[in-house]
Amino acid sequence: MLSIGAGVVAALILVALIALGSRGFHWFDAALIGYAVATIFATAAVTYKYTFWLARPPTGRYWRRSWQLFLSYSNFRRYTALIPAAIGDLFAQTFIRKRGLYRWITHQCIFWGVLLSCLITFPLTFGWLRFTQSPTGLYRIWFFGFGLFDFPSHSLFGFTVIHALDFTAALLFIGLVLAFHRRFHDLAVITIQRFRFDIVPLALLMAIVVTGLALTADSTWLGGAYYWYISLTHETVVVLWLISLPFGKFFHLIERPATVGIELYWRTGESTAQQRCARCGEEFAPARFIQDLKRTLNEVGENYSLNKPLSATNTVSDEPVVKSTPEQEQAINMLWWQDICPSCKRVMRAQANLAALGREGNQFL
Repeated sequence: MLSIGAGVVAALILVALIALGSRGFHWFDAALIGYAVATIFATAAVTYKYTFWLARPPTGRYWRRSWQLFLSYSNFRRYTALIPAAIGDLFAQTFIRKRGLYRWITHQCIFWGVLLSCLITFPLTFGWLRFTQSPTGLYRIWFFGFGLFDFPSHSLFGFTVIHALDFTAALLFIGLVLAFHRRFHDLAVITIQRFRFDIVPLALLMAIVVTGLALTADSTWLGGAYYWYISLTHETVVVLWLISLPFGKFFHLIERPATVGIELYWRTGESTAQQRCARCGEEFAPARFIQDLKRTLNEVGENYSLNKPLSATNTVSDEPVVKSTPEQEQAINMLWWQDICPSCKRVMRAQANLAALGREGNQFL
């Protein structure tokens, strides 16, 4: 119910902002009502799914821990280096660059093509952004009902503003061509991709790009002869994409900014108390990460306790606990499989396999 309420509130806030930005719907274009309704629905659905996602024990715990760390005064001196790195990772997608230049260029074209197109389309649809022509032939940009400045339509700036969506569509088109080429030729991708989840979202974006560019081509070279049919098709595919946004592959565009908190979580944990392996005694991770992991596993009913108390060599984080109960704290203060470093886990697994080898051979076979 909380997630549903959050979705309804988000939709109402957006409607209020549309009314405010269009001066009581005075500058709202009724021809764009389909786009607006679909966007309101998508906003409600995205908010519902996002709050539902945050309600899950793993996501919710790290979300609250990230805000706790961000609002901590002791961490502010680190932000000079952390924030630019996090923003660079988010917008430049450096983590994808490590996987290959081709994939990075593809993601950058699609990411910026979608993002810039939305930043232009939504204000135009809601009536927040509009253009009027003065008697002298100059165009004036209005934002939220306030006139900003005038510019000649035949200038370079005017051409760029008028065709901004064409430029973003061209950028998106390049990314989609690269993405389709990879999905039709890379055998490693073909074997695991799903038509509904991987191909359909790209096909919808391609239909949006083609019909959007067709609108410009029709108005420029054909005198608008087929404009009504193309615009109706364009609106249909845009509405379908917006409706599918909360439930498809592109929802990760909404989830991805949360990774900034994970980056903050790890970077600030480098100077905190470290967890020592219960077997070899070496430090291998921030203590708060191991403790939060054990609390989260306990919440979802995954108990990997070894039924032994933590020894003096183990480090227990003394940082404030995020959403925990006394019973849970008693459980996680026992020795868990998570209190052992990855190297020792591999050794112990190998020892267990060897112990299962008897005179009769491997007991697992």
